[in-house]
Amino acid sequence: MRGHLTGSRIRERRTIFGLRQADLARQVGISASYLNLIEHNRRRIGGKLLVRIAQELGVEPSMLSEGAEAALVATLREAAADAGMALADGDQAEEFADRFPGWAEVLAAAHRRISSLERTVETLSDRLTHDPHLASSLHEVLSTAAAIRSTASILAEPGDIEPEWRNRFHRNLNEDSLRLAESSKELVRYLDEAQEEDSRKTAPIEEVEGLVAQHGYHFPDLESAGAEVSDVVDGAGLSSGAARHIARGVLSRYAADAWAMPLDAMSQAIKQLGLDPIRLAQRFDMPLHRVFRRLAAMPEWVLDPAPGLVVCDAAGSLLFRKPIDRFPLPRFAVPCPLWPIFATLNRPHVPLQRRVVQQGRDAATFTCYAIAHPEAAPDFERDPLYRATMLIVPVLTADDAVPAQAVGSSCRTCPRSGCRARREPSILKEGF
Repeated sequence: MRGHLTGSRIRERRTIFGLRQADLARQVGISASYLNLIEHNRRRIGGKLLVRIAQELGVEPSMLSEGAEAALVATLREAAADAGMALADGDQAEEFADRFPGWAEVLAAAHRRISSLERTVETLSDRLTHDPHLASSLHEVLSTAAAIRSTASILAEPGDIEPEWRNRFHRNLNEDSLRLAESSKELVRYLDEAQEEDSRKTAPIEEVEGLVAQHGYHFPDLESAGAEVSDVVDGAGLSSGAARHIARGVLSRYAADAWAMPLDAMSQAIKQLGLDPIRLAQRFDMPLHRVFRRLAAMPEWVLDPAPGLVVCDAAGSLLFRKPIDRFPLPRFAVPCPLWPIFATLNRPHVPLQRRVVQQGRDAATFTCYAIAHPEAAPDFERDPLYRATMLIVPVLTADDAVPAQAVGSSCRTCPRSGCRARREPSILKEGF
């Protein structure tokens, strides 16, 4: 169908370009009557003539022979599918894009904007509900206001109050009023900063994750033995002591992993063994969780697409995240309890491999490798502290024979109904 409309596309492009039919025919060395037949799809065209016409019209030959780009057609089909309108004819989207390229771009742009707004709604709702800084600030304001009201009600009661107690209540009112004013200023400042580009890096861990992301999760300066972590931390421009403390821990682990599993040796091992964490751990005689971290730190010329990484503690708090496309990793929300990383906390030292499908409009399949491990040497007097690490690897070619478990990002933004692990209703309706 697409090849049959080559002439129509030539005519549309010529009209947009402001060329007369006779002028274009002369420029490409054919008669105006022959070009007229081509433009009315009565003559096939290809080869050098198509290339010459494309050059005169300032487009790629494929835009004339194939029409609208595949991405545009795919977006139109996705828009129809999201609207619940299955196309009876698979060529309808292509024909629409070919015949009305301007309107097709308008529709595709509208669909992309709607998708972007939906993601923004999810993010803002998630932030307003689970942002710990916002929650603590509101709690401080409400608690202080309650204290002021309680003190004022006592002073407003009839009867005399001893001077000592009256002075104490007045002092409490003054102190609570000052605290309320300061808390309100901080809350307003925080909400104002939320409009800025870097507002997501309000917590120290977020600032550190931003630093690691800016370096592409790979630090060449720390790849050699004897590299100084403090030099990288001091030059990072982190805004708080807490962020610098977290960064030293993250980068010290990075440097230790790089020293134990050098980049060149790791690259060669991956070429020989593939992305097989167990065999790589055996090759370097390293614990699995360190192999996971090292794989997540590989540059793109070693691993492409790059895997994602999640580290959590036994309470389920995410301590570190390396995001990966189409597998949302929430910061403020409680993550999906069906993630394999949480299953490993019930059986430390036992590696777990699961094929999962991340729910959403663009469902994607991943292989997750996870393991839980103690953070310190065992002690008879203390309970062990466990951490769990999960490597997330995209599945490029899905195998229907391998079952996949459906997971989400968090319950509030997961559209899957009837989930046995759901903790709260979703803000999304089915088909959102």
